[in-house]
Amino acid sequence: MKHHSPLIFALLGLFVAGLPGRAAEPAGTIETRAGASAILGHDISYQLYLPAGYVPDGSVRYPVLYLLHGRGDKMAAWTTIKPELDRLIGEHRIPAVIAIMPDAPSNRRAGYYIDSQFTGAKDLPAGEAVESAFTRDLVAHVDATYPTRPERSCRIVGGYSMGGYGALRYSLAHPELFGAAIVLSPAVYFPLPPPDSSTREFGAFGQGPKIFETDTYTAHNYPATIPAFVAQGLPLVMFIAVGDDERPIADPAQAMHDLDYEAHTLYNRIRRVPGITAQLRVVDGTHNWDTWRPTFVEGVEYVFTRLQPAPAPGR
Repeated sequence: MKHHSPLIFALLGLFVAGLPGRAAEPAGTIETRAGASAILGHDISYQLYLPAGYVPDGSVRYPVLYLLHGRGDKMAAWTTIKPELDRLIGEHRIPAVIAIMPDAPSNRRAGYYIDSQFTGAKDLPAGEAVESAFTRDLVAHVDATYPTRPERSCRIVGGYSMGGYGALRYSLAHPELFGAAIVLSPAVYFPLPPPDSSTREFGAFGQGPKIFETDTYTAHNYPATIPAFVAQGLPLVMFIAVGDDERPIADPAQAMHDLDYEAHTLYNRIRRVPGITAQLRVVDGTHNWDTWRPTFVEGVEYVFTRLQPAPAPGR
């Protein structure tokens, strides 16, 4: 067998890398930033994705992705999809975008992105007005700090698990802000969560010292947002996805609260709401990034195709 010098392989690699179409994908950047929140009384920290070729002087304005992490995670969780964003933008499958990945530490990272009325009990801290802070302070900060396109058709909110709950809620309760939602394995339950759900455990849906209040949960659940959404008469694009191997609830009487079942319930209700264009994807996967990564890619392409926002010359 003839052996070849390592130098030959090195030169061959350089030749192949230099062939047309073989250049490395231009890479965006990720930085840690923070914006003041008068509502919370402290800063909101976030990871910031800026696309390759980002122009900061306002001569180009960009659509924005707001990406909400799941229960117990931190803002860095979403940075795992940076290679996918770089590739999708580099291949012109989506426009160049700014992505904001905020931290949500309230209620021991189980705040469900709402304005919690929980005042604290036992060893649980009080909740915070996360929804108001994110939809008012954070969005205003982002539009004032970066060259965004501030139209609703150029804002997309996405999330997985608890963040999927948040993305769903924000798109329905604040349609004046968001034109689309990417809702992955959403932790949504109708009409009420099962007994072992984290929605009952951390105070997000509490009232005063009570950790969980049925009326509070019902008032924040997605069916309660639909009448006001319809009244505003605004269009919304929604992509819902879930894995087919979600953990089954042990009690068969609670089977309708398995998240794959709940995702179907959500989709079949949402698809009938006037003004909403929705898609559902069920993939082979569980409650992790093996499910969320490919469905995020499909979802972000889907919503951008229908919204058709793109970086635009600054005004």
